[in-house]
Amino acid sequence: MKQPAAVLGTGQTHYVAKRTDVSMAALCREAIDRALADSGLTIDEIDAVVVGKAPDYFEGAMMPELAMADALGAVGKPLLRVHTAGSVGGSTGCVAASLVEAGIHRRVLAVAWEKQSESNAMWALSIPVPFTMPVGAGAGGYFAPHVRSYIRRTNAPADIGAMVAVKDRRNGALNPYAHLKQPDITLESVRESQMLWDPIRYDETCPSSDGACALVIGDAAAAAVVEADGRHVAWIHATAMRTEPTTFAGRDQVNPQAGRDAAAALWRSAGIDDPLRQIDCAEIYVPFSWFEPMWLENLGFTAEGAGWKLTEAGETAIGGKLPINMSGGVLCSNPIGASGLIRFAESAMQVMQRAGEHQVADARTAMGHAYGGGSQYFSMWVVGRDRPAD
Repeated sequence: MKQPAAVLGTGQTHYVAKRTDVSMAALCREAIDRALADSGLTIDEIDAVVVGKAPDYFEGAMMPELAMADALGAVGKPLLRVHTAGSVGGSTGCVAASLVEAGIHRRVLAVAWEKQSESNAMWALSIPVPFTMPVGAGAGGYFAPHVRSYIRRTNAPADIGAMVAVKDRRNGALNPYAHLKQPDITLESVRESQMLWDPIRYDETCPSSDGACALVIGDAAAAAVVEADGRHVAWIHATAMRTEPTTFAGRDQVNPQAGRDAAAALWRSAGIDDPLRQIDCAEIYVPFSWFEPMWLENLGFTAEGAGWKLTEAGETAIGGKLPINMSGGVLCSNPIGASGLIRFAESAMQVMQRAGEHQVADARTAMGHAYGGGSQYFSMWVVGRDRPAD
């Protein structure tokens, strides 16, 4: 039988363009130490370590987790690396949770990171000669046609992307860890920012960040210790991962099947039949602002073609029907390997009532979501204040 599992604590670094003062190992250790402190545990009480890392190309260091095992607290313990492109942080959370739910380990540390300043992720993500597409530079060059297709399909107003950018950057100003903090950003300033990949403008694009995120997942006995101190844990109600090939005839890259399947499995496992009503808030992976309405549809929060209407109505802001990316999301902080785990950590922080100024009032059930590659990897979970029924 699946054992109950819960997030006991989370830890993050401050996300910035360049951390020249620390190595990758020291960067990770900052997040690990904060997660351990938040959970009330020491590294000696951790039974296994799961690390998430995007392509080694991004820093030019092959299998860095091996050299970092000591700093990660993994010497003499099971050490597992997960790699599912940009969704890897979310997948790391799912794998760590599964080890506790299966009864293999009692307390598992999950950590993911990126130090983009040590390489150039834009060019690492570019399709090399002789397969180069016109303006195929970076993730933006790949995803811009999908955004244009979404706009054509749904007749979404041109300002939807700017609305998301304004919301997320203002949310980021409430988050002490966020890379970009723009409390005074406006629709006009976003519209006036440089066009990078039509229709994606500079202010609708994620930054390149250095940073790490960690969380501690424990079994029911470990969770009971935290709750005995009068603090909440985030019970893991369900996890889901799905993938599909990058390109095949008839593939819908605007509304990928793998994302729909993962969401359907997630809601079914969590006992949710109306996610818009039953989920109090969500941290979803939005590296370019137009992906908010796209993923609202893909995840089943709205009908196909209606995602932008929820955004336009202001319902995805803090205080709305479904707050999205209260932390500022990927639009404010993007250490790629860690970005998905940040979504998982931030969703847990909401139900644990530890989100500070960007806390959603009385959030009891939250979703964390990540996608990666050419929108072919998906990982997600639902966490809640209440322990799920056995």
